[in-house]
Amino acid sequence: MRITLERSNLLKSLNHVHRVVERRNTIPILSNVLLRSDGASLEMKATDLDLEITEATPAQVEQAGATTVPAHLLYDIVRKLPDGSEVLLATNAEGTAMTVASGRSKFSLQCLPQSDFPDLTAGSFSHSFRVKATDLKMLIDRTQFAISTEETRYYLNGIFMHTVENKGELKLRAVATDGHRLARADIEAPAGSEGMPGVIVPRKTVSELQKLLDNPDVVVTVEVSDAKIRLTIGSIIMTSKLIDGTFPDYQRVIPANNDKELRVDCQSFAQAVDRVSTISSERGRAVKLALNEGQMTLTVNNPDSGSATEELPVGYESDPLEIGFNAKYLLDITAQLTGSEAVFMLADPGSPTLVRDLAADDALYVLMPMRV
Repeated sequence: MRITLERSNLLKSLNHVHRVVERRNTIPILSNVLLRSDGASLEMKATDLDLEITEATPAQVEQAGATTVPAHLLYDIVRKLPDGSEVLLATNAEGTAMTVASGRSKFSLQCLPQSDFPDLTAGSFSHSFRVKATDLKMLIDRTQFAISTEETRYYLNGIFMHTVENKGELKLRAVATDGHRLARADIEAPAGSEGMPGVIVPRKTVSELQKLLDNPDVVVTVEVSDAKIRLTIGSIIMTSKLIDGTFPDYQRVIPANNDKELRVDCQSFAQAVDRVSTISSERGRAVKLALNEGQMTLTVNNPDSGSATEELPVGYESDPLEIGFNAKYLLDITAQLTGSEAVFMLADPGSPTLVRDLAADDALYVLMPMRV
């Protein structure tokens, strides 16, 4: 293999694919990125056996070929080369080493044969549809913070995507929960998504996908089967295994009869929560909300360092109520709200609270209270 390409193109594609590669690997080939050149492009592929990202970038191909080299090492070398430079990639006759040359810099990297590189893309997909990058990013952004990190409940370690009928319209819905809070977001179901299997997209895949959806003009092709999901974003193809488990019946935990309505200014509320929670030593410390007509008092008590209170004018006309929440969870939810005002539907100090965004009825949040 012998090819020349622009550093900026090489770096951009490497940046997309190298993140998949785990820093510590017991299987040497999984530390490598597969480079395959033919025609007028270089294709790069990286995988951790659960997630695979492929991207092609333009290149001048003198001699086609394929090899694998250490992914993070190649990325670090290219990252440190000067802007605007051209990079030559050339393998030796035996295919055991690859030269990376640019200007006066020259590196030699050890290669492993491309025949050892695993392939994740086998299998067919039962459903295929196209969705705007902005819509897909919205679904992820509004729900991703609620994904569980508890490995024992592995079926909560991702976003549950499925189609559902809501008020007579078919929606593509994303749901995530960690048992303490739940986030749900909808978009209009794209043509072709009808009847797709409900799938749980793993946390790492969601995180990488979020970074790849940076161009709002792109339309993403999504292909789904029972075991895998494949997303084509421009020149990038991302294939991922799905979490093999059953997502719980989340509808049961969404309260329907909460009758106490609280309206708050999102920004003022978030700032007040952030200020009073400064006093708590741990991130999970509860903040108490004492509600009276037209007013809320936020309180945090920490036996080790002291206490904090702040008053806030709010829209509240029900019976007085005291309820506690995890301060971080409150801030996570308010960070997702796009409008200036949020509505909390409350029942009592021990029941889940429903949070809605007044500016967007396509998302809702449920938060479990804490004892205070």
